[in-house]
Amino acid sequence: MKIAVVCDVLGAGNNGTSVAANNLIEAMRKRGHSVNVICCDETRMGCEDYYVLPKRSFGPFDGYVSKMGISLAKPVEYMLRSGIEGADVVHCMLPFKLSINAVRIAEELGIPVTAGFHCQAENFSEHLFMKNFALLNNYVYRRYYNKVFSHAACVHYPSQFIRDVFENATDKTNGRVISNGVGDDFRCEPVAKPNALKGKFVILSTGRYSREKCHDVLIRAVGRSAHNSEIALIIAGQGPLEEHYRELAEREGVCDMRLGFIPRKDMPELVNCCDLYVHPAEAELEGIACLEAIRCGRPIVVSDSAKSATRTFVMDERGLFRNGKANSLADSIDYWIEHPEEREKAGRFYAESGIARRKEECMDDMERMFADVAGRKIVETANERSCQLLYR
Repeated sequence: MKIAVVCDVLGAGNNGTSVAANNLIEAMRKRGHSVNVICCDETRMGCEDYYVLPKRSFGPFDGYVSKMGISLAKPVEYMLRSGIEGADVVHCMLPFKLSINAVRIAEELGIPVTAGFHCQAENFSEHLFMKNFALLNNYVYRRYYNKVFSHAACVHYPSQFIRDVFENATDKTNGRVISNGVGDDFRCEPVAKPNALKGKFVILSTGRYSREKCHDVLIRAVGRSAHNSEIALIIAGQGPLEEHYRELAEREGVCDMRLGFIPRKDMPELVNCCDLYVHPAEAELEGIACLEAIRCGRPIVVSDSAKSATRTFVMDERGLFRNGKANSLADSIDYWIEHPEEREKAGRFYAESGIARRKEECMDDMERMFADVAGRKIVETANERSCQLLYR
């Protein structure tokens, strides 16, 4: 097959959408498919089968967007058309301006479209300080639906949770629930803590430094923990709130906090040397970082927010805290510090649970989705693997 992947956000693995897009591109090429990538990642300039567009300008908000560690592409008609022409299927990663234009061109050319759901309404409304304004969130979902998802022959949902949320706000879609999956480099194995962390109870959290990720709740909770002096808090990521987090940690009396971007290749080792993984986000459509911790056999503590799919991973109430409540999270942290045997049992449960699906299995499902939409069938024999035309 020839697949055109439209990536409004693509670059370093500093956000879930970039990680998902890079994994998808790599997996489809590994399976023998030709993949055109349409994006604005300047580091791919000159790379084969990459169509690198200029970045969109947001005027006075350019600085804020840059601090988020993301860039959005400016649609350029001839470049978009060049990347899409001849494709068997066009896959849109985000329902923004680039994908809206890609859908129009694909329909003109008679090419079927698939679309991935990688952006909750709250990811947008949070920046307007209106994340709990249902009318705005429903409007955002309705716009997503009208502009992109209603045009898709199939919609990829990373969780049943987000499919239910979206379809309840809009209408039924022809969709498939397929996890983004966890790479085989994330596995449960003994890792010695580096000297800087020896003797510390290591709490890890990851994600963009933005309000909907709720790292401020975690910082307050550690400051209020009875074991504050024993904890090393690591929040791996980047974003506009970094300085705010540092100031908050100082005000809350957090003894040891480390912030900063961690390269993907270093994450498995970091996850395996932590004692507890905390996912405080209020809005989460899957929570792949939490699944990575689960695959590594780490006990988890997750917000009980009704807007988060991640809460469905938790084995019992000891892994939940009341959304937005630092005291509740502090109690959960203290429980796991004070009950090491239960912490070990929980880690074993998660490692053996099968909750976190292997990335390769998920990519097989994505390939089947593309093949079905393109009217093709995946054929495997002992000596070859091919994608044969069925109709069209």
